[in-house]
Amino acid sequence: MWRSLLQRGTACLLQVAAPRFLHQRHLPSICERLPAQRLLHRPPCGTVYFLSQSGTRAYKKDAKSTVECPVSPITVTDIKQYLRSKDVSFHDGYSCLHLPSIFVEPSARRDNFSLFVDKTTGQFLCKDTLVEGSWEDLQDCLEVMQKEEQGFLSPHVLLGYPESVEEQEERERELREVQRIWSSSVPFADLPEDEAQLVKTMFQITKVSNATLKRFGVRLFKPTKSLVFPWFGGPDSSLKGVKLLSAQSTNGDKVTYNEATVPRCNSYYNLFGLPLVGRVDAEVVLTGHELDTLAVSQATGLPSVALPRGASCLPPILLPYLEQFKRVTLWLGGDIRSWEASKIFSRKLGLRRCSLVRPGEYRPCPAVALAQGKNFGHIIKSSIPAAHKSIVSFKQLREDVYGELVNTEQVAGVKWGRFPELNRILKGHRRGELTVFTGPTGSGKTTFISEVALDLCMQGVNTLWGSFEINNVRLAKIMLTQFAMQRLEENLEQYDFWADKFEELPLYFMTFHGQQNIKTVLETMQHAVYLYDINHVIIDNLQFMMGQENLSVDKFAVQDHIIGAFRKFATNSSCHVTLVIHPRKEEDDRELQTASIFGSAKASQEADNVLILQEKKLVTCAGRRSLQVTKNRFDGDVGIFPLDFIKSSLTFAAPVKGKHKLRKVAGKPESEECEVAPKKDEVKKEKATKTTKTPRAVMKGNENTEK
Repeated sequence: MWRSLLQRGTACLLQVAAPRFLHQRHLPSICERLPAQRLLHRPPCGTVYFLSQSGTRAYKKDAKSTVECPVSPITVTDIKQYLRSKDVSFHDGYSCLHLPSIFVEPSARRDNFSLFVDKTTGQFLCKDTLVEGSWEDLQDCLEVMQKEEQGFLSPHVLLGYPESVEEQEERERELREVQRIWSSSVPFADLPEDEAQLVKTMFQITKVSNATLKRFGVRLFKPTKSLVFPWFGGPDSSLKGVKLLSAQSTNGDKVTYNEATVPRCNSYYNLFGLPLVGRVDAEVVLTGHELDTLAVSQATGLPSVALPRGASCLPPILLPYLEQFKRVTLWLGGDIRSWEASKIFSRKLGLRRCSLVRPGEYRPCPAVALAQGKNFGHIIKSSIPAAHKSIVSFKQLREDVYGELVNTEQVAGVKWGRFPELNRILKGHRRGELTVFTGPTGSGKTTFISEVALDLCMQGVNTLWGSFEINNVRLAKIMLTQFAMQRLEENLEQYDFWADKFEELPLYFMTFHGQQNIKTVLETMQHAVYLYDINHVIIDNLQFMMGQENLSVDKFAVQDHIIGAFRKFATNSSCHVTLVIHPRKEEDDRELQTASIFGSAKASQEADNVLILQEKKLVTCAGRRSLQVTKNRFDGDVGIFPLDFIKSSLTFAAPVKGKHKLRKVAGKPESEECEVAPKKDEVKKEKATKTTKTPRAVMKGNENTEK
């Protein structure tokens, strides 16, 4: 009965409101929740925007698709020196510096240190007034205070970017939609007992009491049978947004979950459970999902909050709200991916105070642990401190090794949806690896690697593109065409539909074009990893970063230095880097090899994966392409598989067998001719005899036929 209810509820989830309001995310299962899920482009100096827990409107013109490096990256030493020069007192926190708020009259301050400055970016947030801005904005304010000899400034001294009429209307529609969904939802205490139990069974929370649901404000939205999680924020604790969670049964008696948020996910900054945290609480459990927070709170009584986008992202704007805690336990899920995210997030939060719950058979995600009756106190006490020494023993690695053996598929990484043959060879896309990709000039390297990256991005891999060869508009056009699987210039009426969906992807572009300095590029990459938890960086291509280096140094030494820098970045940031390198000049009739990569010694040694886009020159068309994997450090598998280029959608796919009948280029070896297009009489002979011939035997048969 409840399965049919699941299917009906999910089917009508997106019919409740206009698609522009409900932005859906898919979660694989309650045990494997890693939600799929941009512009570090700072607003002009003197501009402030409101993106904090209050949920007020974001700086709209700060588009999410472009990443720029700050003109002069700020350091915590610079920040401290400046504050001391202005006689501003501060406390050194875990991830922020704590200052007295300059936007509140001293006598009216609720907290002596309510203004937080991010140590990495210099971004500031005043928790009393919910004003935030850049480090340059804060400097301007302090200069004005000193010049005019004022004790504080009005928050309105910083003028926000004016909203357009369309933006105001959209914000008002979103607020109306939030109120409509919330007023139409029903508290669990008001539901009949049998209906409430059925809903709890759907979401596997039968052991979560109605009292816990009421305390967190969780309701049921009956039209879609969805759980509603509210976002209360601001000084008045008003309703700023909602998240809807629906359940759907799949083949194999598994249940998948879909999330939808109002406002859209890139403006949804809700630490679910934060209003219930006391001002004196010193310990918190950080989870990846609202259901996990309910389970932790009920089982332990400890303060617990859930990240707005699960284990895919910890926005730095939320760090000030976690500064009060002396201990943060990260229990983001029960799988390898959540474990990797926990280690990355602990760097933002401060390694000294963080402890991580290692996934395993006896330590699943909190919601499952509650359903199975696990001992929460024992699990939390057995969490591992994030700070570690430089040398470890096998005893400390033993559980990690066992976890990799048990979770082989998850350790292999994120699977490609469009390239099953790539999954067969590489097994998946993994953090912390360096992939070198090459191919002949004009063979479609950028087009192919953009589709490979888009495939992963559609599955929630936060992606940063560094395209130095073609501009971002052209690259975005290619990727949008691949995303829509059609030529949008022929269907312009569908552009807004696909652009809205494409905009929701965790995809960012660097604003560099042409030759760039490696130091500037690395600073931008590091900045993006910190702000948006980038998992995959594509650099297209290496040669465009060599022109800015010292011309007196040998070019191969310069390339080795750049490759070594990317290798170090990938390892230290736990981020996958894909580096496109042009090959050396080769004869047209020769296939590329690992040795064909320009300056191949360092590149092939440092790379975890080496991919080559091969192209055979043919008379009847531009060429037949294939992808060859010549190095795979993960498990050693290598191989090659053919590709078909579909021009209408700019995509690549494995060709249908027997589709091509192509003639060789003059001067090509006969063995290559047979590999491309076997002769009809040989195929008939093979079918008749039902015997398998090796390529060499086929070649001899061809020679006999020609004779």
